[in-house]
Amino acid sequence: MARRTPLYSVHVAAGARMVEFAGWEMPVQYAGVIEEHLAVRQAAGIFDVSHMGEISVRGRDALSLLQQLTSNDVARLGPGRVQYSALTTPAGAFVDDVLVYRIDEGDYLVVVNAANADKDVAWVVEHARDLDVAVEDVSARWAQIALQGPRAQEILRPVVAGRIEDLRSYAFLKAEVEGVPSIVSRTGYTGEDGFEIYCPAESAEAIWISLRREGESRGMKNAGLGARDTLRLEARMALYGNDIDETTTVLEADLGAIVKLEKGDFLGRDVLKRQQEEGTDRRLVGFHVPGRPVARHGHPILRDGIRVATVTSGSFAPFLKQNVGLAYLPRGMWEPGSSFAVEIRGRQEPAVVVPTPFYKRQR
Repeated sequence: MARRTPLYSVHVAAGARMVEFAGWEMPVQYAGVIEEHLAVRQAAGIFDVSHMGEISVRGRDALSLLQQLTSNDVARLGPGRVQYSALTTPAGAFVDDVLVYRIDEGDYLVVVNAANADKDVAWVVEHARDLDVAVEDVSARWAQIALQGPRAQEILRPVVAGRIEDLRSYAFLKAEVEGVPSIVSRTGYTGEDGFEIYCPAESAEAIWISLRREGESRGMKNAGLGARDTLRLEARMALYGNDIDETTTVLEADLGAIVKLEKGDFLGRDVLKRQQEEGTDRRLVGFHVPGRPVARHGHPILRDGIRVATVTSGSFAPFLKQNVGLAYLPRGMWEPGSSFAVEIRGRQEPAVVVPTPFYKRQR
């Protein structure tokens, strides 16, 4: 039976269409994906992301453990800072993509994808053996609410006892939200400014209602998984299980910014070092389909009638009003302007490689 977040009854009362996702019953949409997507781009949207997992890593060897398991350089994190990273396999591929929060000296919170939470906990525990570190799955303690969009700060400010306006991107503070001790993080998965609020599960409904009250006159909409997916695609943010997984390396995914070879050894470093020196045989790139048909996950990509790749993510992009997608293209095909065909409903539709992100907000 699918699990339910602490906000399940709120979604049902609001008329959300609920679906099973990663073992959870989640809202896929309320008023409609396009309306919710545009609200986030133009005003604000509020998302329940309480299905995400959280792993506490604490102790004298916490930093050493995370340095060994992740591709980014955790030593660069000061208290109150967040880092996007990858839990890597020995082949330099993704166990998962994660956020690492440095709470304090020797105290970290690792936020993982819902579908991977159990696997990720086991992976970290296995590699923590013989180290002075405590690894704990704390997912059940937390609810997570994402408030995203250009008006997110003005909606959140009245309910937080802290200077959220001073938070830089990928920074967080511990603060009371509606009187409840929480973590407020300037992060998100939409390409917009915004915040993610980690609060005790039992307080989630009260905080959600307060944010709804503040956002009602500011154009904020409830938003579901459908809009979350189209927003992240416009912003070229990878989705585990579609665009990245244990068969794709971090450099093939064009995420070299989170590979810090100079920090020393970590799982998969040798493979990634070789790929950095020699280049990869394929790369995750963005493309545009000029015609009306929409490229979807799994559609074949053809060149001269021969299948060379598969669409990993694809959708109509509501803000851009374009059909866009992502795919791993072989060397010689990934430069912007390169053309190919996508097979959609038995027809070969022309497509062209374009720079990403497809959408980038005005600062």
